[in-house]
Amino acid sequence: MIAAYQATCQQRVDQALEQLFQAPQADLQRLYQAMRYSVTNGGKRVRPLLVYAACEALGGDPAKANGAACAVELIHAYSLVHDDLPAMDDDDLRRGQPTTHIAFDEACAILAGDGLQSLAFDVISDPELNPHSAELRLQMLNRLAKAAGPAGMVGGQAIDLGSVGRKLDQAALENMHRHKTGALIEASVALGALASGVASSQNLSALQQYAQAIGLAFQVQDDILDVESDTATLGKTQGKDQAHDKPTYPALLGMQAAKAYALELRDQALAALQDFGATAQPLRELAEFIVARRS
Repeated sequence: MIAAYQATCQQRVDQALEQLFQAPQADLQRLYQAMRYSVTNGGKRVRPLLVYAACEALGGDPAKANGAACAVELIHAYSLVHDDLPAMDDDDLRRGQPTTHIAFDEACAILAGDGLQSLAFDVISDPELNPHSAELRLQMLNRLAKAAGPAGMVGGQAIDLGSVGRKLDQAALENMHRHKTGALIEASVALGALASGVASSQNLSALQQYAQAIGLAFQVQDDILDVESDTATLGKTQGKDQAHDKPTYPALLGMQAAKAYALELRDQALAALQDFGATAQPLRELAEFIVARRS
């Protein structure tokens, strides 16, 4: 079932994203091409899927979550463009294709990332693209900004870069990943819930517990795949974490314990949804997918 749900949601968000990359004038054509390339060049769309699934879990209309789904994917894409730059992770391959700075050039990639980031906030604040009340749009805007900025993803990236070659304990490693990876995943679930228009504080609290667990599980599985998978399957260079001497869960816990921890986090996520009915089934299946994926 999850494959069909993924396909439906991917098509929905891709159609909405495609409308955002029309260059307003000829001399901006290359910039918009780089932005489009960075977003439409593959990807599982996990974060938009979580937006839609959280909205539907509360009985909301997924069409009213398109703005939020686009916004989180634009932030995610910008982060990948900048992560791949020579000054950061220095990667030549992303989703099986040349990274943006290789396909275009470094300066264009930097500007494309900047453009994607600001476009995300444009989308989520636009009443036509995100058809909710001004008060709700402001709440969603604030939620996304905190998740994307220094208190969230950017802060996590800074911690990550400062941790190269260091030995972190599990608490420090989890703190880094709750910022770097988890913050945007948590925001995706929260934005989807808010887009339903009926999210209660109790709903939001339960969904936050779910999102915290799968956000961490996502990173644990990423670390596992960096060791066990291959470049062709991953669509990015295998073994980069070890080559850069980055702290990872397999290195800290051992491979078997890391795999067991990913399953434990999945179970925590599922437990957080115990009071939700059948409408939350896509969220449950996404938790299963996150720890079972091979890329």
